[in-house]
Amino acid sequence: MIKSPSAKQPSESRKHFQRRLSRSPRFIVTKERNAAFAIFVLLTASCSTIMDRREARPLVLRDVPAQRLAYRFEADVKVPDDIKNDDAAEKIEAIQLDFNTRRENDALLRTIRSPDGQRALVLYGTEDQPGPAFSIDIYSSDGHFLRNLTPPDLSCVFPETVAWSPDGNSITFIAHRGVKPTPTPTPPGAILPEETDASPLPSIAPAFPTIAMFSTEQIYICNRDGYDLKPLTTREGLIYFYSSWAPDNHALVALACRESEWDAREKEYKLPAGRPRLISVDGSERLLDDNLIDALPAWSSDSAKVAAAFDTDVMIYDAATTKPTQARIRLRDALTSASRIYEQKSSASNKTGEANANKPEPAATSASAIPASFNPIVRLEWPTPDKLFLQTAYVRVLPSETINTFQRWHLLLISPQAAVLK
Repeated sequence: MIKSPSAKQPSESRKHFQRRLSRSPRFIVTKERNAAFAIFVLLTASCSTIMDRREARPLVLRDVPAQRLAYRFEADVKVPDDIKNDDAAEKIEAIQLDFNTRRENDALLRTIRSPDGQRALVLYGTEDQPGPAFSIDIYSSDGHFLRNLTPPDLSCVFPETVAWSPDGNSITFIAHRGVKPTPTPTPPGAILPEETDASPLPSIAPAFPTIAMFSTEQIYICNRDGYDLKPLTTREGLIYFYSSWAPDNHALVALACRESEWDAREKEYKLPAGRPRLISVDGSERLLDDNLIDALPAWSSDSAKVAAAFDTDVMIYDAATTKPTQARIRLRDALTSASRIYEQKSSASNKTGEANANKPEPAATSASAIPASFNPIVRLEWPTPDKLFLQTAYVRVLPSETINTFQRWHLLLISPQAAVLK
């Protein structure tokens, strides 16, 4: 503020006192403390401003929104060792022995060990269950029966989706209301059981509490002991045919479609396709996309994101934030170029003998032609936050067989986008 000429100026004695005070140790310390405090306030404000603008580079990929991810594509990579194909027919020997000796009328389909290895889910079929339906029991891993998990009027389907949660505290599976066989009419003149002196045999089946059941496939959940069984999804008319736990147990990713969509693809001999969605353990549901996909979605290893594939595009969704974003990675051009290189190398390697000396070149040699090895994405695996593997292949489901050719693995190297400081 500029003072007027009439304003009173400090006297010479006051100026001299201020000079002496500024040189005193106490005042020097105070000045340094005030200067340090001012610098701290300035830095704090600057950091807050940067974080508010989301311009600070996060330390881990988990903190990077999907829409801020960058990627680098690598074609035709070696199949990673940490990607394993689960043996759907795995059977614990001790449990198989129990079925062979005590349960000869039941067909053991599969056993699934708990994460701690102490228990196992036992999937089996009975004579009363139609088609692919099955029931589930809980066994100890040493072959001792513990209890029935599913009530007799609930039919389980999609055995590959039966799973323990990663912490071993919950069990999920997909089931629908069982189809009860129609009783045979009583012939005229037959003696009814109540007309005889014989008392009915007591039931040895466990008493199950009443639970909600649906005509279409829903996801069910219970605790590790098989109790507190309840439906996690309750959307009658939707068919849930896939679910997978997040590595940190906070949610499941699932695929579901309408009955009409399921029937249409079945008539065309196509694999089922569904809309990806996140389902929390409290039953709340978030639709990730309204487009149908047939490649199963995959969790990132840090549980922060979910990847899905639409033909040759990869979608990435935030799965552990209150303000989710998404990103679309278009790979059609990259996959087409990779297929041309792949076929050129294959053609060159085939010309090693006289039998192939006069073999014609592949039809897809022009720049505009689509190579035969170019196919959509059929599988995703996300073993580490920075490496998303994708498999392309030609898949066709026929009445008598399934054709699966040109299986090739590719890699997306994920990283944060460069921060642009303004």
